[in-house]
Amino acid sequence: MPLLQNHPHLLEAAYTAALRGLRPFRRWLRPGGKMERLFVVGERITKGGIFDCRMCGDCVLHATGMTCPMTCPKNLRNGPCGGVRTDGNCEVFPTKPCVWVLAWERSKKMPDYGAGILSVQHPLDRGLQGTSAWINELSGEVRKAPEGWAE
Repeated sequence: MPLLQNHPHLLEAAYTAALRGLRPFRRWLRPGGKMERLFVVGERITKGGIFDCRMCGDCVLHATGMTCPMTCPKNLRNGPCGGVRTDGNCEVFPTKPCVWVLAWERSKKMPDYGAGILSVQHPLDRGLQGTSAWINELSGEVRKAPEGWAE
């Protein structure tokens, strides 16, 4: 599905529409329970197929050029490591493009959320692994900064 990822402006529009469509239901969309289990299955199928989603529970696709930073072999959420090759490929997997090079290029094609690539992402809460990123986003679960974290 990389073909779809190469059209981040379409994915951005789908993200915006989904967020608007789900907001009125957020009081029923809480972590845990049957509804979250349904969302997890849906996210595994859709985001897994399109983005190779790792189900971190704290999706930042809209801020990373619709490129999942968790697909970086080093799980870097705030930009590339110092080992990006001169051809833009990954130091760990030299035949694959660096996730962050792709994210940077794709973010330029996103008029609404593209500038998000310049924001520093908060540390990942590993306790959210396997949960619904949509429900965590709508409930505010992912906006809780870890203790000691300064914005």
